[in-house]
Amino acid sequence: MNQTYASESRVMVFFKSLGLEKIAWSLRRIHTPVDRNALVLEVGSGGNPYPRANVLLDAYEDTSERHWVPLTVDRPFVLGFVENLPFKDKSFDFVIASHVLEHSKDPEKFLSELMRVSKGGYIEVPDAFMERINPYEDHRLEIYEEQKQLIIRKKAQWKLEPDTVSLYERKAKRWTTGEMIPSHPFDFHVRYYWKDKVAFKILNPDADAGWKETIRTHGSTVPSRSAVARVKTWTMKLFRWVNSQNSRNQKIDLMSLLQCVSCKSSDLKKVSSSEIQCQNCKRIYFVKNNIPVMQ
Repeated sequence: MNQTYASESRVMVFFKSLGLEKIAWSLRRIHTPVDRNALVLEVGSGGNPYPRANVLLDAYEDTSERHWVPLTVDRPFVLGFVENLPFKDKSFDFVIASHVLEHSKDPEKFLSELMRVSKGGYIEVPDAFMERINPYEDHRLEIYEEQKQLIIRKKAQWKLEPDTVSLYERKAKRWTTGEMIPSHPFDFHVRYYWKDKVAFKILNPDADAGWKETIRTHGSTVPSRSAVARVKTWTMKLFRWVNSQNSRNQKIDLMSLLQCVSCKSSDLKKVSSSEIQCQNCKRIYFVKNNIPVMQ
């Protein structure tokens, strides 16, 4: 594991020593090993962003990729793609990418953009073994860590070994997902910290991971949510509010961080309440519900 940052807090270590991995795992979300003045970006923030993140980015307002969990917009937020981030070089001290890299069909571009906009960060993904036997249709990569390096394999299709997956689902899946993973989450995920540079190797760089998926977005039917799910959502909101830099986040000048995704100019101007224009290439970006759409 990359040791440029402390990978676990003392409280996490304590609960792990007691065999209480579930609690230690949940506490990782409030372990962002930077000082209080660091500016933190989270990409693919979805419906439950890390409390310490100051700025959020996601690609979609609503999508089946996050199982229809509503998007959380409780601090400066931008709609954009990680492979072409709309931020200036080194504009952040730390970037969080939790359960988003595996969705990318261009991991080299994804990681290059993280390194361009930030000085360091944290990446969390499912381990390659679990991805092989328990694949998701919207996951395009298998990833594991070896000798402080991310090893990445592009998936030519979402099930690389259908027969193996079928056998696994018949006998082992309910035990693995119901007991093993919840009890030992650290063993089934990759947690990777980096500073200055992400060390990675793509095993099959020429492979095409751009196969068509059935991701459903805007306008699709959203499943109803149970009372338990709604209570959990409100509990997470309270947790984030208590642990976030709320007053600081409200004062962040988002425009000062942005750049044009077309020409890479930082000369952007908000020409109206609903439009931002690049003064170099003249491209117009729309602002929807106070959210810049930089795609």
